[in-house]
Amino acid sequence: MWSQRSGRRGVLGTLGVLAVAATTVVATATTAAGAADVGVDVAQQGTGTADAEYVVSFTGTPEAATAAIQAAGGTVESVTAQVGMALVSSGDAAFLEEVRAQDGIGGAARNHAVGTVRPGMPHRFAEERPPAAQRGAGGPARPDHPGGPDAEPLAGLQWDMEMIGATPDGAHRVATGKGVDVGIIDTGIDAGHPDIAPNVDVARSRNFTTDIPEIDGPCEMAGCVDPADVDDNGHGTHVAGTVAAADNGFGIGGVAPEATLVNLRAGQDSGFFFLYETVAALVYAGDAGLDVVNTSFYTDPWLYNCSSREEYLEGTVTDEELAQQRLVRELVLDAVAYAHDRGVTLVGSAGNEHQDLAATTRVDETSPDYPPDTARPRTVANTCLVLPAEAPQVITVSAVGPSTTKADYSNYGLGDVEIAAPGGWSRDFVGTPQYQVPGNLVLSSYPLDVAVAEGLADENGHPVDEFSVEYCDAQGVCGFYTYLQGTSMASPHVVGVAALVMEELGRPTPHGGRALEPETVARVLAQSAQDHACPAGGVEVYTDEERPPEWNAACEGTTDVNGLYGEGIVDAEAAVLVR
Repeated sequence: MWSQRSGRRGVLGTLGVLAVAATTVVATATTAAGAADVGVDVAQQGTGTADAEYVVSFTGTPEAATAAIQAAGGTVESVTAQVGMALVSSGDAAFLEEVRAQDGIGGAARNHAVGTVRPGMPHRFAEERPPAAQRGAGGPARPDHPGGPDAEPLAGLQWDMEMIGATPDGAHRVATGKGVDVGIIDTGIDAGHPDIAPNVDVARSRNFTTDIPEIDGPCEMAGCVDPADVDDNGHGTHVAGTVAAADNGFGIGGVAPEATLVNLRAGQDSGFFFLYETVAALVYAGDAGLDVVNTSFYTDPWLYNCSSREEYLEGTVTDEELAQQRLVRELVLDAVAYAHDRGVTLVGSAGNEHQDLAATTRVDETSPDYPPDTARPRTVANTCLVLPAEAPQVITVSAVGPSTTKADYSNYGLGDVEIAAPGGWSRDFVGTPQYQVPGNLVLSSYPLDVAVAEGLADENGHPVDEFSVEYCDAQGVCGFYTYLQGTSMASPHVVGVAALVMEELGRPTPHGGRALEPETVARVLAQSAQDHACPAGGVEVYTDEERPPEWNAACEGTTDVNGLYGEGIVDAEAAVLVR
């Protein structure tokens, strides 16, 4: 049983997680990006053209909130009434002060500000790929694992699936995720990828974002709103392939190869996840009746969201910045609870900052990460939350390498990390020929156009080094795959296993799917996870892997439950046998 700390209750091994009530519900449906018409109660109100975008929370009716916002000089672009949230544009420099003074307004903050950014910003997920200097220096990826007669062609490169038993002769003898709807809240899903196409439900997929040329590059579509079946970043497609790459005799196989993928795009092409888009995607997941959702990101611009100045132990913060952090906490926590109350099992990545989330303090040198060049170091209390991962209803996942050791980059913490999964680790197997080879990372699907744009593939679509793989069938159909590492890669393994559990233990639904309470899914994942003891001496030391001593990770807890691995490493084969 997990202990509660700082308002955070562990999901695994705990039943009866309380949810926060949603605010208001109306019966219309359209997103700000013009993408949703099923399930999400979002009312389109206007088409403001000002260059400042705000999120406003309200406690009354959408009509009353709209009147208050207009009185303060704002134009309501859309309303997500289920959690009392409006997306607003305004050119009035005093808008925030004026709208906060209105009756029925709970809070307001910038969502993002166009015109204050610069071209060529770093890729948000750059740390998930080893530096270019390490590429091409490791020899062959790794010796192929025997895939078996029914395995996918590239299964020999998927040590991650072998580790957790998500194989044809393992968990897939019992369950494949059929009938389970999996939402991927990320940068999108390339529905044209040969390993993804069989399992994507484009009709129920949604894009909640509008491209911002200053950070995302030139818009690909008129109006800067992409279709709901593309991914111009790559991160979401990689995550989706790990969950449910099809068992189709092509390329790789996913943990749940017959699960249905629903693209809930909340991430910009540049990898930013702004508040309104994130909350709208979470709400849609609940209204659309999805079964399990992956959240391999945190909500920008703050890594940790505080609610008071007292939580700042070092560093400075303005009143406006605190208001923004409080609004993120309020709306993301409400949206997670809203989805959870509607039966959605939520899984999230613990983060790649190699921090002990259970420590009394947290160091942050990256916030705010938007607009750029505004970050400044701060030390905050552990009551400042990374969201959505630290919402009480989210199963938080740390990452291990192929040796099953916690990856050096992975966050950890007793009471915060609830389960571990393969996330890849380039520096695993130090002192052996397998050190810093591509195959230590997680191989998954990737959009070809993104690979070419990022220099992972040449103009003909062929990989430029051994950190990527191309697979072509006898008909000349080709798919592109690349190796990445991160807790972003660990979380979808747990999502896939959750889908297997739902198929096996869930009850039939009228539309032919399966339904299972999130608390039951969490219990099964915890019960079936492979226990992993703390290292001898109680500290995982990474100095041999050329990391400074501050990267070392103290392991609190027991073999059954500890801060590095939670309940243990997720086990698909064992999970589908739990009764």
